[in-house]
Amino acid sequence: MRKLTLAYRDEDRTPVIFTIKEMAARHYDLDVEVVQIKGTEEYEAALFEGACDVIIEHLEYLYDEAARGRKVTMFAAPSKGGGLGLVVPPDVEGPEAFRGKVMAVRSSGQPHAVTLWLRMMGLDKDVGTTIVKDADVGRWGQWRRVASGDCIGSFISPLYLPDALGAGLKVLEVPDIPIVGHFAQACLSDFARENGGVLGDYVKAQIHAVCLMLYDREAALAIPAGEPMRRIGITDRAELERQFDAVARSLKAKPYPTPQAIANTFEIATMDYPDAARINPLSVWNLRWVKELDDEGFIDRLAGDLGRPQGN
Repeated sequence: MRKLTLAYRDEDRTPVIFTIKEMAARHYDLDVEVVQIKGTEEYEAALFEGACDVIIEHLEYLYDEAARGRKVTMFAAPSKGGGLGLVVPPDVEGPEAFRGKVMAVRSSGQPHAVTLWLRMMGLDKDVGTTIVKDADVGRWGQWRRVASGDCIGSFISPLYLPDALGAGLKVLEVPDIPIVGHFAQACLSDFARENGGVLGDYVKAQIHAVCLMLYDREAALAIPAGEPMRRIGITDRAELERQFDAVARSLKAKPYPTPQAIANTFEIATMDYPDAARINPLSVWNLRWVKELDDEGFIDRLAGDLGRPQGN
């Protein structure tokens, strides 16, 4: 069986990652070895030092690497966007209530996405932000600054909503900022060129995994009920199902990034890596494998076989 090594940082990604691994072995004669690399420096070096073939999250630094002359290829983006929930006090009815107030912003992930969201909403001149580290409030615990009255709102992962809702906050429905989002994938351009067949079958496995999660929930749930459940630290089946559903809602069967998502994500990257502004963000994207599968009807047939409702 052919082999490909996939690296990730965050245990929250494991339901998708291990479903990809299972689909690759079951249907495409491909052994996807999954490795977790927690340290940021180690993770960002992994592709270039040969520790992995593909990464599945946190791609922004690759724009900076490309500006330095390194050849990288981003090739799939199965997330619909940021997919975060905006938690606010129960009396807040809309974004207009944010004027003159301060939002709590998580330091990890894509904190600058909040800046772009405020600008999109026309609030960037009237709403402040304060960075709150997980180390001070717990993982995705920025909602605590809202519950205390210090801040008007905070975007948090839906995986961590129950505690915020239990503290009396609510989710305010607002437009999502288009970004490339979680589960976007990249490799070295040399790897893509020299292993096009392997990468093509990996993309098939990734699409198959997402379609399984979207259209055959019970079959898909059997996979994270194993190793991913242990890695995440979940012992309750109902909690696993809640987290699985939250992740599945954020996914799309055809992993094309939208032009606006690429533009926003690139702008976010240039805030952290100013030199990245020297490149054209499209120069690192190659959607060849996705487009070939889409053009030949692979994705639609797969979704239909797995029970996608007509018209979806």
